[in-house]
Formats: sequence, C-alpha cells, structure tokens
Amino acid sequence: MTSIHVLNGPNLNLLGRREPGIYGTATLADIERDLGARAEALGIALTFRQTNLEGELVGFVQEAGLAGAGVLINAAAYTHTSVALRDAISGSGALAVEVHLSNVHAREAFRHVSLIAPVCAGVICGFGPHSYRLGLDALAHLMAARTPNSASKD
Repeated sequence: MTSIHVLNGPNLNLLGRREPGIYGTATLADIERDLGARAEALGIALTFRQTNLEGELVGFVQEAGLAGAGVLINAAAYTHTSVALRDAISGSGALAVEVHLSNVHAREAFRHVSLIAPVCAGVICGFGPHSYRLGLDALAHLMAARTPNSASKD
C-alpha cells in the first residue's frame, strides 16, 4: 500500500483562529479529516503530523523518505529559512510536494523564495485547504508512476 506523510510546520496548529483573512477558518483537524477520506478512497495509508520544532520536522521528513513514503509538506515559515529541511528532503530521497494555504507569491517578498521547492516534485499554493487535496492527488499520481504495475484509483 502506498504511504504518504502529511507534514505541517510551525503555527499551523493555530489554523482556524490565526489570521483567518489569510489562512481561512478551517482547522488543521478539518484538513486532516478531508485528506483522510480522500486517502482512503485512493487506497493510501496516511500519516498526519504537525510540529513547531524545526529539528522534529527534519526527523519526520527523514523517517518518511527513508521508508519510501511520499511527503506532502507545508513547512510554513521553515519553507523560507531551513537549509536543514531542504537537506532532509534531498538526503532521504523523499518524493515531496510542497503546499501552502495562501498564495505566497502575492504576499511579502521574503515569502517568495522557497528553499525546499528545488528538491520537491512540485509546489501548490493559494487554494486554501484545497491546496492539500491537490497536493495529495498529485503526490499519489507521482508515487503510482514510480511503482511498477500500480493502478491509480480516482
């Protein structure tokens, strides 16, 4: 069975109450429920985690990558600052898709640069909680393409 780890960085535990004009009113638990249902329909084992600690997020990425699981990652602020996270993605061989709730390119200039994007298969941003679903579908497709004799479910 295909396994995907959904990894969330700092302050995403505050979704639903943190700047709803930017991030919306959905909570991280709402996003997890939606993705869980979609993953079940796709026949994917989903692991969902959030941490405010950079080193812990690095460990989550390494664990997933070394196990051959896909990584759907919203690294939040660490997207723009963490060389360690970038190295964890590339060093563990993780197949990763970067996601963001807001359109980072329409925000402050420092958010326009992602240190992890060059080592991810793709980036999806600006679609609110739907960014996660789009990312999950894309990652599921990419993982199926690299597994011989795999059938994609839609």
